[in-house]
Amino acid sequence: MADKIVLAYSGGLDTSVICRWLQETYKAEVITFTADIGQGEEVEPARAKAQSMGVKQIFIEDLTEEFVRDYVFPMFRGNTLYEGEYLLGTSIARPLIVKRLVAIAEQTGAVAIAHGATGKGNDQVRFELGAYALNPEIRVIAPWREWELTSRAALLDFCEKHQIPVDYQRGDKSPYSMDANLLHISYEGDRLEDPWQEPEEAMWRWTVAAEEAPETPRYIELGFEGGDPVSIDGQTLTPATLLATLNTLGGAHGVGRDDIVENRYVGMKSRGCYETPGGTILLKAHRAIESITMDREVTHLKDELMPRYAKLIYNGYWWSPERLMLQASIDQSQHYVNGVVRLKLYKGHVSVVGRMSPNDSLYDENVVTFEDDGGAYDQADATGFIRLNALRLRLGAAKGRKVSE
Repeated sequence: MADKIVLAYSGGLDTSVICRWLQETYKAEVITFTADIGQGEEVEPARAKAQSMGVKQIFIEDLTEEFVRDYVFPMFRGNTLYEGEYLLGTSIARPLIVKRLVAIAEQTGAVAIAHGATGKGNDQVRFELGAYALNPEIRVIAPWREWELTSRAALLDFCEKHQIPVDYQRGDKSPYSMDANLLHISYEGDRLEDPWQEPEEAMWRWTVAAEEAPETPRYIELGFEGGDPVSIDGQTLTPATLLATLNTLGGAHGVGRDDIVENRYVGMKSRGCYETPGGTILLKAHRAIESITMDREVTHLKDELMPRYAKLIYNGYWWSPERLMLQASIDQSQHYVNGVVRLKLYKGHVSVVGRMSPNDSLYDENVVTFEDDGGAYDQADATGFIRLNALRLRLGAAKGRKVSE
């Protein structure tokens, strides 16, 4: 009986070639797994393509709710940004895909899993670190690191030779390498490989240009419970539906475009463009509701931990003990992050214009008012506070220790 290999399968050119290559190179029975994580394309056609290559066990799963609920939302509780800009749309999808790959391998008795990530990118690391964390005995096959098919032309030649049905034709080159899910869509390659070149307007798919956005702003109210968004304008929505709605609203107003040069884990710098309209809104709103419900020192500590947490996700350590430890700390901080944030979407910008939390707000108007506070705050107390905090500065100055200009 032939060994079984579970392949992360999109039905596109690369993974179709990989499917046949695995069958021939390893003399294995290939099992395909296709995940619907909100990429905006039909996944069912992958079934017919897999069947045409003799695949008997085909797994196609709708994971959109699980993706947003168990991966996107926990990440956003940390206000997570990689290198100050990237909202980690690709990175956060990989742990769920690899989790299902490993589970299907165990369910079907497969000896290995396989993926289509190249040897230059981050995804190979994310897939494989995750797989080994979930099953230390699993075998991972990465064809791009093994075969000699180094170009799109070589892949098409392979398809012709092996009669593999693909949607691509010679001369009909797609200019960008794209990855999409319910959180974002990314663009790499072609003219973007020159970091001086401005992205062409025709490239963007989810958002209108800020110049073309409506002249009238759109106001929305985003409700939070335990740090997670649960409603838009008072209407309770499932996680996936809520994020999809934010994508639509943000995209219509030009919100969520980003052009980044990032540091890949494998060592090189890479330029990518991203559309993350819903995530951009969510990050702004989450920080706003935390601003009135979260203790000052907890807020500052979270901000200090966030870059480390973001790097763990970016580099593929979602299933690591250190990420789980940080997640527990972040989740603990969210117990009182409840309330509503009012936002204005206008010409590519998201502005917070209101926030309230009737039961959990730490904001006290009686304390902060510039008017008579009725004794809620004794301003004379600040004298001792300042003198104590100035003590070490005064002692240093008295010893002649000058402060550098």
